[in-house]
Amino acid sequence: MLNQLTRVSRSPDNDYRFSILIPSWNNLEYLQLCVESIRRHSAFPHQIIVHVNEGNDGTLAWLDAQTDLDYTWSRDNIGICYSLNFARSLAKAEYLCYLNDDMVVLPGWDKHLCAEIDRIGHRSFILSGTAIEPRDTGNPCVLVQDYGDSPDTFEQEKLLREFRSLEKADWAGSTWPPIVLHRDLWDLVGGLSIEFSPGMYSDPDLSMKLWQAGVRYFKGLGQSRVYHFGSKSTKRKRMNTGRDRFLMKWGISSSTFSKKYLRRGALFSGPLAEPALSSFDGWKSLFKRLQCVVRQGLRRLS
Repeated sequence: MLNQLTRVSRSPDNDYRFSILIPSWNNLEYLQLCVESIRRHSAFPHQIIVHVNEGNDGTLAWLDAQTDLDYTWSRDNIGICYSLNFARSLAKAEYLCYLNDDMVVLPGWDKHLCAEIDRIGHRSFILSGTAIEPRDTGNPCVLVQDYGDSPDTFEQEKLLREFRSLEKADWAGSTWPPIVLHRDLWDLVGGLSIEFSPGMYSDPDLSMKLWQAGVRYFKGLGQSRVYHFGSKSTKRKRMNTGRDRFLMKWGISSSTFSKKYLRRGALFSGPLAEPALSSFDGWKSLFKRLQCVVRQGLRRLS
């Protein structure tokens, strides 16, 4: 794989607040909206690093013309885990921000994150912004309001007029992008685990690795907001069995981790306490692992 990877670094050394890592796979229209929103709506200077998977839709040519952007490139689609780990090699800022290319950041997004970082006063945390999405998927961490599900239907000016009026308190359980964490913490746990390639369930796996490293400050900021069109790349790719992989790796399901450990979506009340797991939780995890073993056996036989 290494012989098909390329780095292009053009940004000057600067006092960047974040190095923003954006994986992209032939998604140029969304990527352009994402990058322009960072340029337009950020309160602080940030380094923008795009990892281009393939890039045969004009993405490479567009990036070559953007002299303020750094990028990495792979000839083939290597998935989110490899993409972000490789893009991190160009990062110059102390803090890394992982952002999807189908997200548009909104005014104040970084101001609220930076203020929280300054307030915390240590590096053992992971923060998330709050996504506004056009469809209700049952995620308690997002705001649901339809401003379009594609660049053609995107009602950007209406969104900019209205997004501050949407109410959302700070919430527990930071896992999904946009996320911000210190580069030393990212490196300590090894970034995204490549066994989850192309990427499904690599987000909760990262949070579990942080938990194992002693992190207990998992916070989503209600006022740091992005608009998320919604999984415009993952829907084009056959996904791995990440749910089973998480279960077999950690001994519990990702849903148990989200609910019992991270309390994902609950009102934020400070650093998380150790989970109170019942004997029933233990038996349920054992039963799910047995189910997983059976599924794996059936897949090998088919």
